[in-house]
Amino acid sequence: MNMINDIKNDSADTPKSLPAIAIRDVVMFPGMSLPISVDRKKSVAAVELALGATGKYLIAVSQKAAEVSDPKAHDLYNFGVLAQITQSLKMPDGSMKVFLQGVARAKLTKLEYNPVAGSWYAEADYPVDNTPADAEILALMRQTLDQFEEYAMVTKRIAIEGVSFLRKIDEPSKLADTIASNIIVKTQDRQDILETVNVKQRLEKLLKLLASEVEIIGLEEKIHSKVRSQIEKSQKEYYLNEQMKAIQKELRQKDDFQKDIDDMKAKIKKNGLPKHAAETAEKELERLSKMAPFSPEATVSKTFLDWLINMPWNAQTEDVLDIAKAKKILDDQHYGLEKVKERILEYIAVRKLTKSLRGPVLCFVGPPGVGKTSIAKSIAESIGRKFVRMSLGGVRDESEIRGHRRTYIGSMPGRIIQGISKAKTNNPVFLLDEIDKMGSDWRGDPAAALLELLDPEQNKDFTDHYLDVPFDVSKVMFITTANSLSGIPATLRDRLEIIEFSGYTHYEKREIARNYLIPRQMKEHGLEAKSLSIDTPALDLIMKDYVREAGVRNFEREIGTICRKAAKQYVETGKPIKINAKNLHGFLGVPKYANFSTQPNGVGISTGLAWTSVGGETLTIEATKFDGKGQLILTGKLGDVMKESVRAALTYARSKGYGKNLNFDKTDFHLHFPEGAVPKDGPSAGTAICTALISLLGNKPVKKGIAMTGEITITGRVLPVGGLKEKFLAAYREGIKTILYPKTNEKDVSEIPEQIRKDLNLIPVSHMDEVIKIVFGK
Repeated sequence: MNMINDIKNDSADTPKSLPAIAIRDVVMFPGMSLPISVDRKKSVAAVELALGATGKYLIAVSQKAAEVSDPKAHDLYNFGVLAQITQSLKMPDGSMKVFLQGVARAKLTKLEYNPVAGSWYAEADYPVDNTPADAEILALMRQTLDQFEEYAMVTKRIAIEGVSFLRKIDEPSKLADTIASNIIVKTQDRQDILETVNVKQRLEKLLKLLASEVEIIGLEEKIHSKVRSQIEKSQKEYYLNEQMKAIQKELRQKDDFQKDIDDMKAKIKKNGLPKHAAETAEKELERLSKMAPFSPEATVSKTFLDWLINMPWNAQTEDVLDIAKAKKILDDQHYGLEKVKERILEYIAVRKLTKSLRGPVLCFVGPPGVGKTSIAKSIAESIGRKFVRMSLGGVRDESEIRGHRRTYIGSMPGRIIQGISKAKTNNPVFLLDEIDKMGSDWRGDPAAALLELLDPEQNKDFTDHYLDVPFDVSKVMFITTANSLSGIPATLRDRLEIIEFSGYTHYEKREIARNYLIPRQMKEHGLEAKSLSIDTPALDLIMKDYVREAGVRNFEREIGTICRKAAKQYVETGKPIKINAKNLHGFLGVPKYANFSTQPNGVGISTGLAWTSVGGETLTIEATKFDGKGQLILTGKLGDVMKESVRAALTYARSKGYGKNLNFDKTDFHLHFPEGAVPKDGPSAGTAICTALISLLGNKPVKKGIAMTGEITITGRVLPVGGLKEKFLAAYREGIKTILYPKTNEKDVSEIPEQIRKDLNLIPVSHMDEVIKIVFGK
């Protein structure tokens, strides 16, 4: 304490600041003796400065992170210990061995590096708690000593004689610091005790820390004892099992485990495993026979053998190669979809002629609800094969496809092998649903795993990680479905035979409802044919006021609603129910789309056509101008490609002299695409955007009843676009009869049903000049 008083008195012989060193992996306490090796330049300089001064004092501060080799001020705690160097030894390599004796707590008020001295210097306060030892503190001292004695006994690192020595200490602060310096805990916990100046609080924290450590050490010992007893038990079971085997061998008896092994041997021969699979199975069976029956390794091995042996290596269904029968099944279950039906009938014909053909890899792409998934099941039925469906929506783990390696606990084959095993045939129709909805993360990319599976040149030797044996999947007919090709990687798309499903027309939906949806819903709701009837105007009104979709999923849902309400009414009255356009709203409620219509064309307003994953849509484009700074403002959640289309259209309009009397540097243009929450992108609205801008610049209204689609260049050429059928159907649905489309898309017009095509005025255009003449007149 004399040194502390000297510093506080600021005598001429005592410096205001002291050298400071950073110590790692340890927290020093007052009264503690600490031998350390000093090898960092700053610390060596501090020690040498302290040795040259009166008293040989310095301040020792602990590092927050031991791995920091050159700590800065923020890497050190702001609480340390005033220490005296009692011994020192200079080593040949320049480092030093020193012996420090803790004197007092030091709360740093300033810490800075002195570049001249090459050392840290610190100014500090030296807090001391002089609280007298009352009855509560004495009780805490006794309890802490008892807890420390228990800690010493369970750790077996501290001699009991040392505990006896501690009982002779009657000063609370010294006792707390001595115990804290002798327990093995985290640096942060020791630092917390060092920074607690109040003796009572320090003893309480120390008591909690000791109790926690005793409990943890006790649990560790308990776990160790349990593991040791389990190992001994396992060894005992193995010894007894070996004895049992020897006895049974003498008595010529077999246990259940041996019977399972014999059954597996018989199955290997019976199932006709290929040579490479049979060798793997026999090798694993040999390993299994040497294991303890109830050991975890035996369970893992037995599960693997069950999967390997029971795979349908040679089992396959005989294809039904009757084209007429297959056509009838497909027509009975699905209306339209001629491309798909034709492709399946072609497969059956070629299969019948060649007797051998690899299974095709088809990809059905189209909006939701058009029958992609259901027709896959019909295909399996038409050719007499088993059907397996696997949904890929949201799959992010490659192991879902290729399986987990057997090194992992709970590992299983991938869902491809599981599906084939469940089908019990090696040539099922395998549907990979929603292939465009897969993701990828740190567990791998499932799309990459599908490359081998869906490649006819490689899938003869598809290897699952779990089985680790090649399995021939070339006989499987793989069918994939997607709403959009954009979600399928190009390398995977290259392996697929794409068949596009377009949206149903008004007439097709009417026939589907009459022949498929209404009979199915009436059957599900227990209604007989005579108890409910829905006339054609009612069906047309449902499609007009209640559903707007490319498929028929919501259409069927509305029919189901009618059937439920009709069933209730029929049970109550017993009279047949007839649904017509007049009473339909009583069954379905307020129309959902009654007032929905595209804004008519006008000055600065045109109508474009858009393709979405759920079908075609009409797209209103609004343009306006006002005084400003020559800015182009675009709203409606547009993508980069669509923004570029707007700039190209404006460039073309200006190059043609539209708005030549306008000062573009002082005029802002704002183009808005309604339904702002819906993302929009693509180049196909180029002609409609350009028309709206020219209408605005020339102050001429766009003719009503005209919609258009086509990409535009800055020279005015109109380029081809996709999704033409869906766009035409959207315009037809809105009552728009005149449609301008790229001349290079004329080949796609044949896909439009004849009954719709004859009601539309379809005008092919190749340049923007043609569009202008049509929409504005001469």
